Amino acid sequence: MSMKDKVLKQLTNLGNQKDKEALMWFFKTGKGEYGEKDKFLEIKVPPLRDLAKKYYKSLSLEELNDLLKNEYHEVREFAIFCLVLKYKEYPNEVYDLYLSNLKYINNWDLVDQSASYILGKHLYDNDLNRSIIYDLASSNNLWKQRIAIVATHYFIKKNDFNDTLLIAEKYLDTQHDLIKKATGWMLREIGKKDEKILIDFLDKHLSKIPSVTFSYAIERLDKNTKVRLKEKRKN
Repeated sequence: MSMKDKVLKQLTNLGNQKDKEALMWFFKTGKGEYGEKDKFLEIKVPPLRDLAKKYYKSLSLEELNDLLKNEYHEVREFAIFCLVLKYKEYPNEVYDLYLSNLKYINNWDLVDQSASYILGKHLYDNDLNRSIIYDLASSNNLWKQRIAIVATHYFIKKNDFNDTLLIAEKYLDTQHDLIKKATGWMLREIGKKDEKILIDFLDKHLSKIPSVTFSYAIERLDKNTKVRLKEKRKN
């Protein structure tokens, strides 16, 4: 039995049908929802992380490439955890593999657990041209758009805010809650590093910023600042 088959067998055995309904609701798999057609083994995150730590060194990049294309959500998630762990040893290979499989990074948790740790990190640490995140942000694909903004979380940690702010500005007219939330989240992260930059951005765009984005962005601001921004937004 190959290592890949061994892992797949263990993942299947970890499945718990009791969690099925909750997961289907959580990841919006109903007709017309963003997670429609996704399939689940009903495995929670901690066991997946534990299994990734146990096997990521033994699995080849070719095997992880196959696992990332699996029809089951948790198998793809497991592969992502392994790739993040494997990045330190094979940064270029993992980065290339990630970019060639973006169509399988197709739910918010898969994006959030990988975009900054692989795409954002690789671009920043290697001082690469960042045009790819703008290409993703300009696509018509929800997940590529979320990958673009979440990837900049790594930049924010390094006190580099420009790309996040430019993409956030681009997303002011987005219609999708998952992009509104991710944008607000990244703005909030900027605020943790430099509150003035966040407040200046909000002041500039108060009339256009979506309510969800605004709510996420101001979460950590003091009460008086929140009140001022909310009042100004009303007017």
